[in-house]
Amino acid sequence: MTEGGKGTLVMGVLNVTPDSFSDGGRWASTETAVRHAIDLRDSGADLIDVGGESTRPGAGRVPPRVEQDRVLPVIAELRRQGIRTSVDTLNAETALLAADAGVDIINDVSGGLADPGMADVVARTGLPYIAMHWRGHAGTMDSLATYDDVVGTVVAELTERVAVLEAAGVGRSQIILDPGLGFSKDADQNWQVFARLDAFAPLGLPVMVGASRKRFLAGVLPETAAILDRDLPTAVLSVLAAQAGAWAVRVHDVAGTRTALNVLARVDSARIGS
Repeated sequence: MTEGGKGTLVMGVLNVTPDSFSDGGRWASTETAVRHAIDLRDSGADLIDVGGESTRPGAGRVPPRVEQDRVLPVIAELRRQGIRTSVDTLNAETALLAADAGVDIINDVSGGLADPGMADVVARTGLPYIAMHWRGHAGTMDSLATYDDVVGTVVAELTERVAVLEAAGVGRSQIILDPGLGFSKDADQNWQVFARLDAFAPLGLPVMVGASRKRFLAGVLPETAAILDRDLPTAVLSVLAAQAGAWAVRVHDVAGTRTALNVLARVDSARIGS
């Protein structure tokens, strides 16, 4: 599913944190974060995902007030500059304050499980809501990667989350799904879920794919590869996700992904015109 006649959207990652796994501390001040967001927009991002708490494996929790001090000024300034944003948060209070600051989308990696107040905030604000497949916080999620059928289980657990959200007053039209690559899944399970993005189609909801720089991509690279070397396989997966009908891809390297998607668009256009 796409938006406004566009193809797959590109969501640029903006980590306003000191400890994110690939760029922690680089955009930790409001000034540097806003400047980077503008660069991402100019590189082809359709919206900027602003996060103030790292969800990398093993990361500790951040007090909501600290998270809010990091993200709210950035969201407000980007709103003033006409740049669309999402807020990457587990906390209902942060989501509500971000809505007041002008955020366009709430992106919750827990799908509402981390904070029981999140569904009410989503219902009250009416904002689009990205609900990710999640089984536990960063400190425990690696131990929860146990499945008999990972694809079927992820689909079933997201279906259950949708039902709970709707029962709490969230409109079905607000909900976007994220299969949760890198969360409570080992490398093989991540590849299996990605390879079956079509399994989410029967739910009839948009799907966002967040594979950017994740650990499972290391398996297709030399052992000596740096984290930034994962941008090329990320761009390849972004093209495959677009071909599978993804609503958006969430990436760090916006320029590379935008170029890859532009190539896909030209090929598709030529195919139609031939």
